[in-house]
Amino acid sequence: MNIMDFNVKKLAADAGTFLSRAVQFTEEKLGQAEKTELDAHLENLLSKAECTKIWTEKIMKQTEVLLQPNPNARIEEFVYEKLDRKAPSRVNNPELLGQYMIDAGTEFGPGTAYGNALIKCGETQKRIGTADRELIQTSALNFLTPLRNFIEGDYKTIAKERKLLQNKRLDLDAAKTRLKKAKAAETRSSQLNSARLEGDNIMVNFSYMLNFLHVKWLKIWAEEVTKSEQELRITQSEFDRQAEITRLLLEGISSTHAHHLRCLNDFVEAQMTYYAQCYQYMLDLQKQLGSFPSNYLSNNNQTSGTPLPSTLSNVVGSSAMASTSGLVITSASSVSDLKESSGSRKARVLYDYDAANSTELSLLADEVITVFSVIGMDSDWLMGERGNQKGRVPITYLELLN
Repeated sequence: MNIMDFNVKKLAADAGTFLSRAVQFTEEKLGQAEKTELDAHLENLLSKAECTKIWTEKIMKQTEVLLQPNPNARIEEFVYEKLDRKAPSRVNNPELLGQYMIDAGTEFGPGTAYGNALIKCGETQKRIGTADRELIQTSALNFLTPLRNFIEGDYKTIAKERKLLQNKRLDLDAAKTRLKKAKAAETRSSQLNSARLEGDNIMVNFSYMLNFLHVKWLKIWAEEVTKSEQELRITQSEFDRQAEITRLLLEGISSTHAHHLRCLNDFVEAQMTYYAQCYQYMLDLQKQLGSFPSNYLSNNNQTSGTPLPSTLSNVVGSSAMASTSGLVITSASSVSDLKESSGSRKARVLYDYDAANSTELSLLADEVITVFSVIGMDSDWLMGERGNQKGRVPITYLELLN
């Protein structure tokens, strides 16, 4: 029974506090009550925390879209995460494409140029898919998880303390309002005419009763003022304490920024590793496709023996592959003149080339070699000579010099 009485009293007290805060908040919005303003430093910290939360959420969500463009897959991963279960492993798009290419190449025949090329492309796509999977895992662990921990952990604590600070401020302003009203009532009460009336006994008795009530009234309002002043001191102390707690939490936002900066560096490093791997895989694939022998016919009976220069070198730029800067494509007229003549020409190597077999000559970027044409050689190749070394070299890797 005592426990029930206590719960009822506590519920009534909480309801009274809530009502007092609601009245104070409403009067502030209507301009009928004064509002205690936070100091400028605390306001700046609150604004900084709110800004950090908003942009962290946007960056986190867009990073998730970048790493997993499929919205259904993101929803599935979110559900498994909330259920604290591991999401089933699925084949990503590069791996699926690679498997299709390998199956198609096997169907067409590994002995054909097209089938062999499909198998090589499929293997490369599967390696890219593996690199993509590693990028997602690394980014989720080193970048997305810290951002999510801030939103769901640190900022929730800040928001909770901030709401508590708001409640303490409302309590403080409500106490100020009550004290102001109590003092005003006490002043009006003290100004009442307390002079005793002269006359018959009835008027004397009535005057005595008024004086008695007046004294009681003054005593009540004096007690109310004292109570309001005490309540104001308590609410002021609680407000100051909560403001200090909130300030200490908000000052940790700078440390959060420093931590997120380290996480951002890890994310950039993961992306750099991923794109470097993809570039190397495609470069190796391009060399493999370019190393097919000239008599290796494709399914449509067209010669497939021309190595294509890497277009990725133009995308990566001079910082990633300085040897490709100033790329000059050998003109068809220069090659035609060289093939028609029986002489030789000097040529500068545009970028590295690894010989696919003993009939070819490996090249190093920026070296100068001697090239000449041989009767019956494929139109996309020349014979190269470096000292005592000779071998076939692809025209697209050369710049003929005058």
